[in-house]
Amino acid sequence: MALRAPRGAPAFNASFGLPSRPSLLGARALSLRASSGARGTTMTAFRKYHGIGNDFVVVDNRAQKNPLYTPDQSVAICDRNTGVGADGVIFLLPPKRRSSDFAMRLYNSDGTEPEMCGNGIRCLAKFADDLKIPTASPGRFVIDTGAGVIIPEIEQGSSEVKVDMGEPVIIPGEVPTTLDTSESAGYEAVLNVDGTDWTFSCVSMGNPHAISFVSKEVFLEMDTKLEEVGPSFECNPVFPQKTNTEWAFQRCRTEFDMLVWERGAGRTMACGTGACAVLVAAVLTGRADKDQPTVIHLPGGDLTIEWVSKTNHIMMTGPAELVFEGHFPKV
Repeated sequence: MALRAPRGAPAFNASFGLPSRPSLLGARALSLRASSGARGTTMTAFRKYHGIGNDFVVVDNRAQKNPLYTPDQSVAICDRNTGVGADGVIFLLPPKRRSSDFAMRLYNSDGTEPEMCGNGIRCLAKFADDLKIPTASPGRFVIDTGAGVIIPEIEQGSSEVKVDMGEPVIIPGEVPTTLDTSESAGYEAVLNVDGTDWTFSCVSMGNPHAISFVSKEVFLEMDTKLEEVGPSFECNPVFPQKTNTEWAFQRCRTEFDMLVWERGAGRTMACGTGACAVLVAAVLTGRADKDQPTVIHLPGGDLTIEWVSKTNHIMMTGPAELVFEGHFPKV
């Protein structure tokens, strides 16, 4: 596997197993010679991007309708010791609808497939923009996802991506959860996990989220033991499709700190849909306001989220940046 840093990044050139000289990504796999001496070894070009630390391997998969790699192969790619290292592998696929530009599928680092990923779709939009994929409006991409159509926009010459994340889902059975976090219950319910009571709001942004607003002391404590307790929340039976779990500390009505345990990925530096869900839960419980850009501080950086009254849509703005590019064997 050969890697190359993008222009403007610190220079490096590392080869692992297959010392081929990488080139700019194209729409098709390249045929290169492997170091083992085998001729015509087929290689797949990829790029690695990150959205405030949430990192993804992205592959141009427009030549076929199914992902080039299986869930198990994606797990191997995501391994941070023996693979490329990432929170997931994203495939840019042919569109499902005539009105869409392309489709997105994603395998998490554990091989599961989420409906959507907020940081991932910003990275995919940046990838498509770097490939100069033609669209009706430059920098605007209509993308089919498991959560429906999502539309990110990139300001030309910028790494900032603004994404229309659509409407949040707050009906408990549609999140889904068996907790009564309905309007009549004040959008909150208590759940006992490993002997401790937690108050949760439940929101779907195309994927399920459970949000708990906590004190600064509890927030800092959770940061020290997230790997220990995270799976008990993710796999709790009140979440039939498992859940992403966010702990949020309120600084003021327009700023929140957030920790996340992602379904299928564990602790990550950031979660875009999670940041959206935190704002939704904050508005529903009287901690924040609609039509007010709100900054969510995550370990990897900041996202700006707004719940627009006129459309009832959630808008997310944040960066997506190229880390490096390379090739690995097409199997």
